[in-house]
Amino acid sequence: MSFLKTPQKALAVFHIPEAGEESQQGLTLILDEVRDPGNLGTIIRYCDWYGIRNLICSNKTVDCYNPKVVQATMGSLTRVAIHYKDLEHYLKMSQRPVYGAFMDGASVYGMSLPQDAILVLGNEANGISKELEALIQHRIAIPRFGKNETESLNVAVAGAILVSEFKRNQSAT
Repeated sequence: MSFLKTPQKALAVFHIPEAGEESQQGLTLILDEVRDPGNLGTIIRYCDWYGIRNLICSNKTVDCYNPKVVQATMGSLTRVAIHYKDLEHYLKMSQRPVYGAFMDGASVYGMSLPQDAILVLGNEANGISKELEALIQHRIAIPRFGKNETESLNVAVAGAILVSEFKRNQSAT
């Protein structure tokens, strides 16, 4: 019942929910072709932690029901609505400000970030696609403080830092 050599002692069975309408309020996270199951699982888990109820994925993003994704979510998959969509169409139809994570963007630290916005994270190897890049209004980045020998941050780690900055000024509920 498990793909692991040393599986957990518990097993849960869930029905795959019908994809409903996503909320147009709050922070929405968009993933552009994220391929690594561990990254997607981690992203779903921090969406749950930060109260992001909707995660929009490109049709080329790894399946959220991949066993490695499910395991990495540690149950958060049951509390975050995940939608697979044509991202270009989705962004063109949105009225909310669109932020994208780029290596050459403006430092996210010290920015006044809105509560109602869209944050786009790109593919692990290639970043955000050119088609989506053209639809992003605000290019943001996490500044480097080291010797600049590291190529980039892992997409899940970078996303968590950026989401934390969006959520920083919201009062805890």
